[in-house]
Amino acid sequence: FCRGRIVRVPKGPLIRVVGTEAVIPCSVSDYDGPSEQNFDWEFSRETDFVRIVSTWDSTFTSEEYQKRVGRGDIKLRRSSNDAVELVIRNIQPADQGRYKCSTPSTDATVQGNYDAEVQVKVISDGLSVSGSKGRSSTPLHLSEGDSFRLRCSAVTTSPEHTHLHVTWQIKSGPSWRDILSLTHEGKFQPGPGYEERYRSGDIRLDTGANDTYRLSVSQASSVDGGAYRCLVSEWVRGVDGSWQKIQEKSVEIASVSIQRTDVVISTSNVSVTERDSLDLTCNITTDRSGIFQAEVMWYFSASPDDTMSDAQLLLSMDHDSVVSDSTLISLSHVDRNSYRLLVRDVDVEDSGYYFCEVAIWVPLHNGSWHKVVERTSAPVSVVVTALEPDYEVFLNASKTPKFSDDPTELNCRITNAQDTEANLRFTVSWYYRQRLRSDDVGTDELLASMDADWTLLLGDRSRERIQNGEIIFSKKSVDTFSLRIQWTSESDRGDYFCVVSAWSRHRNNSWVKSKDVTSAPVNIFWATQDYTLTVEAVKLKPFFVAGHTFEMTCKVSSKNIKTPRYSVLITAEKPLTDQSSPNGTTRIISLNQDSVVRLEDWTDQTRVDGVVLEKVQENEFRYRMYQTQISDAGLYRCVVTAWSPGGGGMWREAVNGLSNPIQIDFQTSGPVFNVSVHSDSPTVYQGEVADLQCIVTMEGMALEPDDMSFDVSWFAVRSFALDREPILLASLDRRGIVTQSRRNGSSDLSLERISPLEFRLRVHGCEDHDFGNHYCIVTPWVRSATGVWQREPDIRAKPIFLSVKMDVLNAFKYPLLIGIGLATVTGLLSCLIGYCSSRWCCKKEVQETRRERRRLMSMEMD
Repeated sequence: FCRGRIVRVPKGPLIRVVGTEAVIPCSVSDYDGPSEQNFDWEFSRETDFVRIVSTWDSTFTSEEYQKRVGRGDIKLRRSSNDAVELVIRNIQPADQGRYKCSTPSTDATVQGNYDAEVQVKVISDGLSVSGSKGRSSTPLHLSEGDSFRLRCSAVTTSPEHTHLHVTWQIKSGPSWRDILSLTHEGKFQPGPGYEERYRSGDIRLDTGANDTYRLSVSQASSVDGGAYRCLVSEWVRGVDGSWQKIQEKSVEIASVSIQRTDVVISTSNVSVTERDSLDLTCNITTDRSGIFQAEVMWYFSASPDDTMSDAQLLLSMDHDSVVSDSTLISLSHVDRNSYRLLVRDVDVEDSGYYFCEVAIWVPLHNGSWHKVVERTSAPVSVVVTALEPDYEVFLNASKTPKFSDDPTELNCRITNAQDTEANLRFTVSWYYRQRLRSDDVGTDELLASMDADWTLLLGDRSRERIQNGEIIFSKKSVDTFSLRIQWTSESDRGDYFCVVSAWSRHRNNSWVKSKDVTSAPVNIFWATQDYTLTVEAVKLKPFFVAGHTFEMTCKVSSKNIKTPRYSVLITAEKPLTDQSSPNGTTRIISLNQDSVVRLEDWTDQTRVDGVVLEKVQENEFRYRMYQTQISDAGLYRCVVTAWSPGGGGMWREAVNGLSNPIQIDFQTSGPVFNVSVHSDSPTVYQGEVADLQCIVTMEGMALEPDDMSFDVSWFAVRSFALDREPILLASLDRRGIVTQSRRNGSSDLSLERISPLEFRLRVHGCEDHDFGNHYCIVTPWVRSATGVWQREPDIRAKPIFLSVKMDVLNAFKYPLLIGIGLATVTGLLSCLIGYCSSRWCCKKEVQETRRERRRLMSMEMD
């Protein structure tokens, strides 16, 4: 609740050194009025205050300070709206005294303090910093890996109890960077980037006699080159326990230059021929004059981006000049800074990138060797050119086909081969190219190829025929390869060519392909005549009725086919009203070229033996259908395929033919059936029974009940619109067998025939999921005059929607009665407990005191 203006200055006394810049901050808080506040500074040596400077009144300065304020030796520096700093340049002993900071009032009420004072004490400059032997800067020229020491001296004669903060800095760019510091609190603090070297001991700061501070640097690298200086600051502890820096001095000690040790290979890119020698030299660039030894390691990598862990070590020489053992690779010391690598009898696998790694070792005073620097050269690209053998390839056909299924034989011969020594091997690859009628060039398809050990690799085009022995690859002699097609077909016509590959043996006994030579193509072609096939279907009986046998024959004639055999397929094209075949064509029965009969899409189990297909003659086939049904109406055709004998006893498809259609059309004037669905109550409540009736009506010719029968199936679509798949509920066939589908709910179904033309579906214990559109599909069966049952087309009734509602009264009746009963019992029990408690448990005997009868006091005396 107590709030007022507060002006703050640091707690004094503030100790400053003569000749330095003194900065005294002042701030104000908890004030009213404008956000930017003004400040007045005054100074007093004893009792009276002298005005120094003001932020808002230019005439505020006293006469004795006007010159110093005009020159800028004394000025105010605003750091924020509510804080300023009094800056005194080159402070003198006369400036020692009390400084008061005041703020003019902008508050509605006067409360708090409006000024604050601080004591400033000016002491003499007792800090001196110098380099070794009084020299300001000493040039040092070092080699990479050397060690060096730098010294500076810092002493203070200040009358106050001050502490020194010593920092060694380096300048290799535009600014100085801290290396290592000994703080005024006696702690060592490494600069950014020097933490690891400080922990390893490569950089140390030691103190010695005569107030000297020594910087020791071991394992110098190129980053240690630059100008070094010693920065010393003087600190004093204030009254509040905080440290204040009162002055700072520095001196440049030395300028250090580091000669970098580089490792390079004398050549950049090398190209040598296979089986020649590879000569590389690793040169060390250093101005190190003392005793040192080099450790050299040569590496090989397949890629210039490989790391050292991925590279292969070829040969190494330690600092004692001991070379690791190798048969074909040697390492020699050419001179003091050069090391030569010689690889004899190079191979193609020696192509890659070579680089050397050099470590410089120097002796220590105890006789041991110490590694001072390690460098890796840039990789050198080496390309080994293979020796390509000189040879030619010639392809000819020793056997060409004149007719289909004749053999074909091609010979691929190597000619003018030179340098066919034991280190050279030839393999062949066979290719086929289809000749197109247009100017387009066909794609090359691989038939087979050999690898270096003459293993045959099969192509996708000829894999099966090669495995069956229809195509044979062989090597007739050292310089001849053969391709034989046992039975050439029309699909084999085209261009053939071979590719001969030369393989060279390497030092590790592996084989590498060195050259490919492609032969000129050879065309395999013979003139052929197109196959022709004619099929004629004949209906044997011009007219028949349902229940009789349908019979037709198919006669086949062909040309340009050698000893053909035929396979026959009978198909039927039903009317669009027949849903048994969505595309309208049904495959009934087939007979293959070996006279094996097979039923295709004939699925009527009651008439498994109702269709027969037999071979009458070599080019004539007969189809019979017994006890025809009205549903058999449609167009019937013969689909015939001619086969000719191929190679290896296999049959080859030659040409296909389709006969003219034979129509089966029953001219009948029988009854016409209609189906409808009816329900007295299409809306039911849960748990009730829903009755749905499927009613069949008949128009036209009347039939006896024994001469007709029906297959009835009930379906449901669980949606308001007919946009979902129908679900089969139950079915009743014409023999009276009922079949129900599996149900997930607790409701049940019953399907019964209530009259010759009426069928009823009942849903017992209806549930929510029993709603939807319900309809029935009826298949009529009519007995003809000959006693044969004929199946009529399916009839689908229009759907009726069944709604299932919930009885709200019955659903809430029993819970409501139970709730009222429980509430009544609870209320009575609460009354009983309250009565008993007040009657027996909480009763107290209170003795009533006698009251005197006094008259009431009159209102006027109130």
